[in-house]
Formats: sequence, structure tokens, C-alpha cells
Amino acid sequence: MGIALTMQEFLEDSRVAYDIARHGKTGSSAMTAQASHVPGNALAKGVVLRWNGSYLLAVVPASSHVDLDSVGKLVGEKVELATEMEASTLFPDCEIGAVPIFGAPYRIPSVIDDSLERHGDVYFEGGDHRTLVHVSSDGFERLMYGMPHGRISL
Repeated sequence: MGIALTMQEFLEDSRVAYDIARHGKTGSSAMTAQASHVPGNALAKGVVLRWNGSYLLAVVPASSHVDLDSVGKLVGEKVELATEMEASTLFPDCEIGAVPIFGAPYRIPSVIDDSLERHGDVYFEGGDHRTLVHVSSDGFERLMYGMPHGRISL
């Protein structure tokens, strides 16, 4: 499959340079980091949360878990994890379980963990379980411009 069309268009419309690497199929972001020889704190993952009758995308390092209490404080309301099936309906051009890190092109609000901006380059799944996308830290900041940030991971 490769990179999801929505994600590819978002990257190109944002004029962010990126490259793609293929890896063996993995079942989690932590396994992707290991298979790709990328530090877990440099690999971003998206986690879908239920919020305010809708959904919210939390973007955290693959080596971390979403801190639901911290996200709730950041957005001013309680949040909870969405199911994998709920998440899959939000991203129709992605494989089940391959949640993108961009909410904007899918019209889903997002919050970003501060720790992702402290590292150099950022990596993320491209919409399947075999494609890794790489952007510079400047590119990541441009893609996440205007999104609320905070300490939202454990």
C-alpha cells in the first residue's frame, strides 16, 4: 500500500520534504521503531481518543503511552481511549491499526506531546504497517503548527 493518499497530499500541500523507508510488517509502533532502527522517542504515533462526543488524536512517542489525565486537563474535559474499530473508520485510506499522526487532513483535532519537538528528525507510519515516513524537525513543526502541545505521555 505505501503512504496513504491523504497523508501524502497533506505533506506535499504543506511543502514538507519527506522520505519513505520500507520495513517488515509490524504490529505496533514500538516494534516498528525496533525493526527500522529508529529510537522509540523519535517515532511518533497517533492514538485516537473519545472526546466531547467526537474524537481527538493524541500524538506521542512510540516509546510512551498517552496520559489520559494530562490530555483531559489540556483540553478541559475527560477523554478515553477509542476502540481500534472506531479509529479505523476515521482513517479510511489507512490499514486497520495504522493510525496517522495528522488529524488536520482527516478533520480531527489533535494534541501533540512536547517531547516530540525536543528531538531532531521525526518518523511515523505512513498508513500501513510496512512504510515509515521521515521528516526533519522543522518539517514536523510546520505540519503540527497551531496544534495544542503539552506533556501528554508517560
